[in-house]
Amino acid sequence: MSKLALIVKREFIAKVRNKSFIVMTFLSPLLFVGIALFVGYLSNMKSDLKTIAIHDETGRFVNEFKSDKEYKYLNLSKVDVKVLRDSVLNESYEGLLVIPNNSQNDSLQYQVQYISNDSPSIVYISELEDVITKKMTAENFQRVGLDTIKINKAKADVSIQLNKASGETALKGLNEIKIFIGGAFGYLIMMFIIIYGNMVMRSVIEEKTSRIIEVIISSVKPFQLMMGKIIGTSLAGILQFLIWAILGLAAMFVMTTVFGAQMGASTDAQTQALQAAQNQMGGELQLYLNEILNLPIVTILTCFIIYFIGGYFLYSSFYASIGAAVDNETDSQQFLMPIIMPLILGVYIGFFTVVNDPHGTVATVFSMVPLTSPIVMMMRIPFGVPLWQIVLSITILFGTFFGVVWFASKIYRVGILMYGKKPTWKELYKWLKY
Repeated sequence: MSKLALIVKREFIAKVRNKSFIVMTFLSPLLFVGIALFVGYLSNMKSDLKTIAIHDETGRFVNEFKSDKEYKYLNLSKVDVKVLRDSVLNESYEGLLVIPNNSQNDSLQYQVQYISNDSPSIVYISELEDVITKKMTAENFQRVGLDTIKINKAKADVSIQLNKASGETALKGLNEIKIFIGGAFGYLIMMFIIIYGNMVMRSVIEEKTSRIIEVIISSVKPFQLMMGKIIGTSLAGILQFLIWAILGLAAMFVMTTVFGAQMGASTDAQTQALQAAQNQMGGELQLYLNEILNLPIVTILTCFIIYFIGGYFLYSSFYASIGAAVDNETDSQQFLMPIIMPLILGVYIGFFTVVNDPHGTVATVFSMVPLTSPIVMMMRIPFGVPLWQIVLSITILFGTFFGVVWFASKIYRVGILMYGKKPTWKELYKWLKY
C-alpha cells in the first residue's frame, strides 16, 4: 500500500472513530428537526395582546379600527389626551392614536399622531395609515359627488396567467422555489466546507504542536501528508452524508407507513372529509409538485456531491497551509477571513442575482469562478443550465485545485516545521518563492 493511501486510511479512521464525529453524525439530524419544530412552534405562538387607546376627536375613524388577536383598540375619545399620554408612559396602554378635530382632510392627514414608549414597527404604522387613508378617500369621493359603490365596482383586479412558450401552464413563485432548493444545497456546501476545512486545519495544528509531525515528516513527503489529510477528511464527510441520507429515507418510509395505516383505520366520514380537503387544495398544489418533480433532480444531487468534493478540496488546501503556518488556532484568524469571504460572496451573489437573472452575465461568470462556483452554480442548476457550462465550471474548479494545492504544499512544507513565530503575509509569500 502506498504512503498516501496509508495516510488517507489513518485520517479516515481517526475521524470516524472520534466520539464527537459519531455523536454529531446521529445527533445532527435530531438537532435540525428539533430546531425546525421549535421555530414552527415559536411562529405559531400567540403574541401578547396589545391594547391601543384611540382618541378620535372627529368621531369618524374610531369604528374603522377592528380588534384582532394581536391588537385591541379602545375608544377613549372622551378622555383627556394628557391623561392618556400618562397612561402610555406608565405602560397601561401599548400606544395612543390621536386624531385631532379637523374637518379638512387635506390638513388632517398630516396631524394624526401615534404616541408610544417604544418605536412601533413600520408594518403596523402602515396598517394604521391604510385604515385612515381609506376612510379619508371615501369621504373625499363623497364630498366631490363621486359614487363610491360604482367606483368599487369599476375597480379591476388583474391576475396575469403565466404560460410557457411550449403551451404548458407556468406557475407564480416557481423561481422562488427553485432558488430555495438551489440555495439550500449551496448553503450546505458552504457550511460543510467551513466545518471540514477547520477539521483539517485543527488536525495539522495538533500534530504540529505535539511534535508528532516531525516523526511523520521523516517518513513521508509534506505533499503526501497534506493530500492524505484532505482526502481522508473528505471521505469521512461523505460517509456522514450517506448516513444522513439513509436515516432520512428511513424516516420518510416510516412516516409514509404510519400515515397509510392511519388512513386505513379512519372512518368513512373521516376519509371523505380528508379527500374533500385534498381535492380542494389539490389542483394548484399538484401543479407545483409536478414542476418540482420536473426539476433536474439527478443533476442537482450529482453536482452537489461533485461541487462539495471540489470545493472542499480547494478550500482545504488553504486550511491545511494555514494550519501548517501557525502554532495555534488564535493565530489562524488573520488568515481565515480572506478564505471565508469568497464563500459568503457566493451566497449573496446567488440570492441577489440568480433569482432575478439565473442566466445573466454576473451569475454565469461567478458560477465559473472556482472560489464561488460551488455555491452559485448549485443555485443556477434548478433553473436549467447547459451541460457544457457545468462541465466547464467543474473542470475549472478541479484545475484550480491542482494549481492551488501546489502552492499550498510549498507553504505547508516550510511552515510545518516552523515554531514559535507568528507568520505574516510577507513571510508566506517568501515561503512560496522558497
